Amino acid sequence: MTRSADTLTLTRPDDWHLHVRDGAALEAVVPHSARQFARALIMPNLRPPVTSVGQAIDYCKRIRDAVPEGLDFEPVMSLYLTDTLPPEEIEAAATAGVRAVKLYPAGATTNSDAGVTDLRKTYKTLEAMQAQGLLLLMHGEVTDPSVDLFDREAVFIERVMIPLRRDFPELKVVFEHLTTREGVDYVREADRFTAATITAHHLLYNRNAIFTGGIRPHYYCLPVLKRETHRLALVEAATSGSDRFFLGTDSAPHPAHLKEHALGCAGCYTALTALELYAEAFDRAGALDKLEGFASHHGADFYGLPRNTGTVTLRRETWTVPETVPYGEATLKPLGGGEPLSWRLA
Repeated sequence: MTRSADTLTLTRPDDWHLHVRDGAALEAVVPHSARQFARALIMPNLRPPVTSVGQAIDYCKRIRDAVPEGLDFEPVMSLYLTDTLPPEEIEAAATAGVRAVKLYPAGATTNSDAGVTDLRKTYKTLEAMQAQGLLLLMHGEVTDPSVDLFDREAVFIERVMIPLRRDFPELKVVFEHLTTREGVDYVREADRFTAATITAHHLLYNRNAIFTGGIRPHYYCLPVLKRETHRLALVEAATSGSDRFFLGTDSAPHPAHLKEHALGCAGCYTALTALELYAEAFDRAGALDKLEGFASHHGADFYGLPRNTGTVTLRRETWTVPETVPYGEATLKPLGGGEPLSWRLA
């Protein structure tokens, strides 16, 4: 990393949690990620979900075809864990270069209705993953309707993470998009087989952002933004230099009219300005020197992949995020649209 008063040059980073959808939507958003990141871990929650190696290979090709000429961007593929995903598919996935399997508790978030209803039903598949070295990516929330929405991550640790780690001690697990102090403490105290991603929006905003001046649906995501005490815990973890925490945007595009619907979609679109948003968060914390490890090194190391060799440069410059960008036949509103940012990708 090289740094001056007004510029910051980093090893080209990776995004270890990205939604790009499909079709015209995919073609609209992939270029936003490709201009910043060398690799991205692609989420498999399409309709129908990506549950086979063949589907993952086909999806990877569609993503590569959407990368603008002259940019080097590699999709890292994952499969969608269901109650019936066969262990045999895991061996085929490892051979094909698929790196991970995503656990969505059924009903937890967008396109999660095909997700896991009881983790014990997947144990044969998890055994195969542990043997083959595939990572398990966890959407860390319970869906029990008796549990308060803001407590679902903490309860997930007790009900799911602790028993899972006991039964599969050498399965590499990523606790995705952490949102709570309890989640930070759990990952920090876990062993070397457990890590976590943190989003830019959970570093920058607390739950007040959803309600300031009225309902602001473009700040609504799952897991939902939490109290300020949790945001501060996330900032401390991300800027600590610990290799257990790394960048995963969870950028999730939805057409603006569906975000602003009576039953608005969950998800923040941050891919347009992802690295600038992270720089903003680290700068506010006085920790720009920790950004390269978080964004460019820790994730690659945990996935067992080589670190990137290229660089990107951020320039200190106040500019305004576009309010909308094209999204197929619809429009997409990036998080913070119409608001100023203090860093810009050169």
